[in-house]
Amino acid sequence: MAINKKIMAYRRQNGRVGVRNHVVILPVDDISNACAEKVAAMVPGTLCLPHAYGRLQFGEDLDLFFRTMIGTGSNANVAAAVVIGIEPGWTQKIVDGIKKTGKPVEGFAIERRGDLQTAADAARVAQKLLQDASEIQRTPCDFKELYISVKCGESDTTTGLSSCPTVGNVLDKHCEIGGMASFGETSELTGGEHIVKAKAANKEVEAKFTAMFDDYQKLVFEQRAGSDLSESQPTKGNIIGGLTTIEEKALGNIEKLGKRTKFIDALQPAEEPKRGPGLYFMDTSSAAAEAVTLWAASGAVVHLFPTGQGNVIGNPIEPVIKLSGNPITCKTMREHIDLDVSAILRGEMTVDQAGDALIELITRTANGRLTCAEALGHREFVMTKLYRSA
Repeated sequence: MAINKKIMAYRRQNGRVGVRNHVVILPVDDISNACAEKVAAMVPGTLCLPHAYGRLQFGEDLDLFFRTMIGTGSNANVAAAVVIGIEPGWTQKIVDGIKKTGKPVEGFAIERRGDLQTAADAARVAQKLLQDASEIQRTPCDFKELYISVKCGESDTTTGLSSCPTVGNVLDKHCEIGGMASFGETSELTGGEHIVKAKAANKEVEAKFTAMFDDYQKLVFEQRAGSDLSESQPTKGNIIGGLTTIEEKALGNIEKLGKRTKFIDALQPAEEPKRGPGLYFMDTSSAAAEAVTLWAASGAVVHLFPTGQGNVIGNPIEPVIKLSGNPITCKTMREHIDLDVSAILRGEMTVDQAGDALIELITRTANGRLTCAEALGHREFVMTKLYRSA
């Protein structure tokens, strides 16, 4: 099925299309979480995003921190943002980065004011931003304007045979009409990296991907001499599900990339795609909450998440659609599974038909339907930290 759909979504000031309309309270650092949470408590309907970092980071780690913070506030699923930090410098840097999108954003520093005064002042601003956001209307947009990210979790033998190929089918169809999508999970490509390299659009992109992949391998096997991936890749859940090696896991994971689509760039974690429509690789952890947080920070507005054994991941600002081909998981964890594609394994559904069903569900989600994770309150916001603080 060729995708020729309209969705009812939010057109932001910079032209980007979002499917949610959040007003976020964004603490700059770990010690500002309490103040930010006070603001969210005083203004129900806002969304606070507490996290554990933002102090004494430096170098590449600090660059990633700012990309994640600014990218989160800049995501098209966010209507407006209030930024709260302990001191004004980093607070203002994040405010200025978000402000480039044209959306309303204000920052507050706690030093020389204290939590109570800061929270009171920020709450007044948050209230107005929330009321203004409530008047923003959904308008007709093209399906192809959605930036979709993909990652699997708690994979098993059914994943590479059903749910991952379903996602790959959707990516082929989405990119074919001019859509944008991104995959990653650097560690989970181990043993299948040659297949990924063959999907690079040109030698430049292949070289960028190879450098990122090799850097990960060096981290694991040289900088952490004597270590291995046992019980991390594959995980205990993967092993229970029948995946005994990282190579087996990688071959199933790679099915998410589709059959026809080449990827046009390799991105740093939380980096915004800038080469226009197409498929992108992003250098991410394979930890679900960390990875989806990075994609949301890069601008992705819908996430597709195949799972075998059952993963309950959600994200505060990017809806996570979970699909599974494991009939046991679909029965025992049905409150977490948005789409059951186990009929593929029974020969009652083709991958192409499953892809069409997933496209229909993406459309409904873009139009406002809550995912299972949203309905159950899963708001996992987890920053990626590259190395120890100063």
